[in-house]
Amino acid sequence: MERMIMADLLAETLNIMKVHRRGGKDECKVPASKLIGGVLKLLQREEYVKEFEFVDDSKSGYYLVKGLGPINDCGVIKPRFAIKQDEISNVEEQYLPSKDFGVIVISTQKGLVTNKEIRDMKSGGRLIAYVY
Repeated sequence: MERMIMADLLAETLNIMKVHRRGGKDECKVPASKLIGGVLKLLQREEYVKEFEFVDDSKSGYYLVKGLGPINDCGVIKPRFAIKQDEISNVEEQYLPSKDFGVIVISTQKGLVTNKEIRDMKSGGRLIAYVY
């Protein structure tokens, strides 16, 4: 039976990681894309993932994620709202359970950054996902 392709690979990726973490598993396979690779690098920097590697199979490839960290909840933010630098606090209150707990992934002209990093950049971006 063919595997059904989801429209949002990032949503599928975050869900796979959350389910595996809750199930006590330390690693998982997630779909590969440029956006997912960028989000995984950011999550690795924030210590939600220890390591990941791209595995090139005969199809489109996938990431093997190892060392899943303390992921309580995560998800994509749809639609991908554009926010200004002074709106970061409101977004944090909406998507994170408390101050300084978790990260929001934001796409900027300089690449993917966290809600903490965008404060120093003094610029805005588009909301992508949250993890805590």
